[in-house]
Amino acid sequence: MTSNNPPDHKAISALRIERPQNLRELVQDAMREAILDLRFAPGERLVERTLCAQLGVSRTVVREVLRFLEAEGLVEITPTGPAVTRIKPEEAEQIYEIRMLLEGMAAAACAEHATRADLKILKQAIDDLGTARDTGDARLSMKATARFYQHVFAVSQKTVAWKVVESLYVRINTLRAMTIRLSNRPTISVGEMKRIYAAIAAGDPEAARAAAVAHVQEASAAAQRTFAELEAAAAEDRPLTKENLS
Repeated sequence: MTSNNPPDHKAISALRIERPQNLRELVQDAMREAILDLRFAPGERLVERTLCAQLGVSRTVVREVLRFLEAEGLVEITPTGPAVTRIKPEEAEQIYEIRMLLEGMAAAACAEHATRADLKILKQAIDDLGTARDTGDARLSMKATARFYQHVFAVSQKTVAWKVVESLYVRINTLRAMTIRLSNRPTISVGEMKRIYAAIAAGDPEAARAAAVAHVQEASAAAQRTFAELEAAAAEDRPLTKENLS
């Protein structure tokens, strides 16, 4: 006798096998990390044949990955072929101006609404920033910073502002990676972030706004110094490292 009972969708979904990450996704993750780690310099040409040899994959996979990275804003197509996106100093200046306005506003609102549970989450991000500074872990630093700001915006309930920030996230992360990798920003930045947290924890909106704005102003100044050094290094045909930053 055939049962008329509907299928148990919960039981069926439990059988679903998670799709493993495919080769293109693996290569894309590796390339994204290499670009954000500045193993490929801003403006550097991405030659397909060289990438095939470095990554051990076919040209078809490399081309597909470059298309996806172009959509993410990490790669741009130039007259000589694909290259790592180079953010212009004037573009960076505008990004930092937007960040000052939106992050300042969000920090102030967060100070008004943050609960003990929220403060615990923010404090963990600050602690992770300290660990990243002490261990030289740039990836942890970027992840902790992103987690801190995501929660600040969530608590502030400034959803439209967060969407604007999200739309710039790849460029923001590129600038963060550049200043973290090529300056003493990790050490300075932790102190600045601690001041934002302290103001939020104290429930002081104006102090939180001022601390957030000051943090972005310092990041902007560090980025402009790094842009100047990148330009000088390119003119002299030399690699840029922490040691030759002024």
